[in-house]
Amino acid sequence: MTIGARIDLDKPLYVQTTFIGRLKHFFWVTDPRTCVCSEETLDNAKNLIVAYRQGKEPQGTSTEQIIFARKLYESAFHPDTGDKQNVFGRMSFQVPGGMAITGFMLQFYRTVPAVVFWQWVNQSFNALVNYTNRNAKSQLSTTQLGIAYVSATTSALVTAIGFRSFLEKRAGTLLQRYVPFAAVAAANCVNIPLMRQNELVDGVDVFDENGNLVGQSRIAAAKGISQVVFSRIAMAAPGMTILPIVMQKLETYNWMQRIRVLHAPLQVLMVGCFLTFMVPTACALFPQRCSLSMSMIERFESDSYKKMLEKCNGQAPRVVFFNKGL
Repeated sequence: MTIGARIDLDKPLYVQTTFIGRLKHFFWVTDPRTCVCSEETLDNAKNLIVAYRQGKEPQGTSTEQIIFARKLYESAFHPDTGDKQNVFGRMSFQVPGGMAITGFMLQFYRTVPAVVFWQWVNQSFNALVNYTNRNAKSQLSTTQLGIAYVSATTSALVTAIGFRSFLEKRAGTLLQRYVPFAAVAAANCVNIPLMRQNELVDGVDVFDENGNLVGQSRIAAAKGISQVVFSRIAMAAPGMTILPIVMQKLETYNWMQRIRVLHAPLQVLMVGCFLTFMVPTACALFPQRCSLSMSMIERFESDSYKKMLEKCNGQAPRVVFFNKGL
């Protein structure tokens, strides 16, 4: 089918004002199958998108080809810079990467060395994901990145080891299985704000409904970051809270006790089933184009509010919008 009406590449393929629309969008853009596409395929997709924007796409290019190229482009290239992202840091790699690491964290929780190793692996993976999907306009120094990484890893290890030691003599094995989730939740509360600390200090760009820059807001940054933290915890919660109950029950059966070597692969597969649905669901919980009332900025950021009024010639919008990040 040859293109008739042209696609607006600056607008999402699905409506973003409803949860269902956002869910469809993130199922589309976080498809893990895009991770196995070759470098040549990804480069060709980018070239087609660039050509299409200029109205110079090859004759006979179909709508389906443009949509598929857009899917590859949005899953593999940074939205701010257009640079190709590290495959392991892409949101589309969250399912295969997350299922392996989370599955092993849930399986190997009984000894301190195992807890330390898998929490370190998890935080290294999280740091890569956060860095890869960072706001390119908010640059972090090597020192800031190092502090964020070390702080998140330390908080995860302190929580995991402390929680494990506390529960070891006070609770049964079921509660001990929740040590990895407690550590992951604690680390997310540290890692993401530190990775995006410049946004909290300098603010993020906020726009009116027509896309005109109004100014910068620290309150907007705090709102966006808090939503991302909640989404990341929600992403991990079902798999890390339901699977311990499932495994606790399964391990009471004789047949399950005879195949202990398969416990870790089994948990990896089950985590994968959860993450396949939870990655897009968690990303869709809040609109990517987040809103904030000017009254909040006036109340908590009087200095920023005055600058916005000046920029808008005293006609500041009632609501501003910003990109909350992922």
